[in-house]
Amino acid sequence: MRSFCISSWLPSWCPTSFSQLIKSEDRILKPIKVRFTQGHVPISNGNYIWTLGFNETESAYDISASGVQHLQVPLVLLHGFGGGVGLWVKNLSAFAGEGRPVYALDMLGFGRSSRPTFGRDAMDAEEQFVQSLEDWRKAEGLEHMILLGHDLGGYVSTAYALKYPQRLKHLVLVEPWGFAARPHVQEHWVPIWIKAIGAVMNPFNPLGPLRLAGPLGPLLLQLLRSDFKQKYASVFPDDTVADYIYHVNAQTASGETAFKNMTIPYGWPQHPMIDRMEMISPSLPMTFIYGSRSRIDGQSGKAIQEMRPNSHTKIIVIHGAGHYVFADQSDDFNQAVLNICNDKCIEERKHESSVN
Repeated sequence: MRSFCISSWLPSWCPTSFSQLIKSEDRILKPIKVRFTQGHVPISNGNYIWTLGFNETESAYDISASGVQHLQVPLVLLHGFGGGVGLWVKNLSAFAGEGRPVYALDMLGFGRSSRPTFGRDAMDAEEQFVQSLEDWRKAEGLEHMILLGHDLGGYVSTAYALKYPQRLKHLVLVEPWGFAARPHVQEHWVPIWIKAIGAVMNPFNPLGPLRLAGPLGPLLLQLLRSDFKQKYASVFPDDTVADYIYHVNAQTASGETAFKNMTIPYGWPQHPMIDRMEMISPSLPMTFIYGSRSRIDGQSGKAIQEMRPNSHTKIIVIHGAGHYVFADQSDDFNQAVLNICNDKCIEERKHESSVN
């Protein structure tokens, strides 16, 4: 009862509303000059997924060296924890520029998508994320897709690949969270004061302090994540991005709660993906993209590459980029993703699917 009262009180305490979220998203998407659609896609249980769509109704074909036309496989983007569709603003125009269908989704429980109650069990929460993506695919009528996920989106994308490998032509994991298991050693690297704060904050969601700060929340975010202003400085001279991130995360916690239920201290996954990678279809091409300055351990990608010696498993490192590689070095990232989309292994998997 107490947690319900607190959650009911927080919206009035925080300087946010759903209409402010909509306005902040409109501002962050304004630099996109190519035509796109946006709207809610209904899925099961009365929920919906907020979706941006590019080149949806056009004849998206490319021409091979032999002059034969091939339908381009749609590219689907899943953001990371605490993110939303707006953070792809430096990438969407480039991805859509070749006429390929491109979709950016607010994952279930985030952004402008439904914010349902997730299961408390980690696997139940994971399954809800996966099923919402499959429901969305069916609703959009996509037969196949190239699935790209960043951070938590990479974890969800991999979980989807485990259950629906036949729907994917390529799995692209950008700085994915949740692959490595928690080390079986005492974490001496964690200072005592951080452990103490962690113990106090454990009952709360990861972004709870942002909401508990109330009117000071926007300022707190700008101070703690001033790096976002630099990452998007070529597009926005002001705090547009920080404003968007605040309104995305100051709403009712849903996907955030699911993420908490899927973790153990300090941010490790309850069910690491590295333990399940051998169950992924060996014919599914995979590419890992890391930033050279990121704190995410790229060893998982290398380990998985060794686990799949006869499969297409590639690792790309974007120099000068951190965890938000798509914003830090957007031109290099965009080109890398376009190269993946046009890789011949996708055509090979298309042929394999048609034979099967």
